[in-house]
Amino acid sequence: MTLSHTGEKGEARMVDVSAKPDTQRHARASGSITMSPETLRAIVDNTLAKGDVLTVARIAGITAAKRTAELIPLCHNIPLSDVAVDLETDESLPGIRVTANAVTVGKTGVEMEALTAVAVALLTVYDMAKSMDRAMVIGEIMLLEKSGGKSGNWTR
Repeated sequence: MTLSHTGEKGEARMVDVSAKPDTQRHARASGSITMSPETLRAIVDNTLAKGDVLTVARIAGITAAKRTAELIPLCHNIPLSDVAVDLETDESLPGIRVTANAVTVGKTGVEMEALTAVAVALLTVYDMAKSMDRAMVIGEIMLLEKSGGKSGNWTR
């Protein structure tokens, strides 16, 4: 079996995608952060000292998606057509669920961009609320679906 990220001598390398056709690609990922009910209430009421947690986390997630290639060593720098990061409070956790969608027309997929957006949005929530609740838990970061490219569509 040939590994796409391994050179002839076993060294890690970026995959050459230059011969691949441009196709529309989409990826959706999600994750969550659990916290105390009091912390969730403070986020909803926008009473934390650092400010509007949900807006800042959304912007952080979008920014992270755009910078994924700087963070993940073998990722291609992808021109993103769209990135959307949604944060939904969920009292049943209690906590916040994050979903990110990334879209491009290109030679390689945007799964890593969607996953990175979710991870950084969740880390931002933690950073902004840690003074109130250091026991928060980030979890269940996962790819939900992807479309486009040679491998086609995939749904969890």
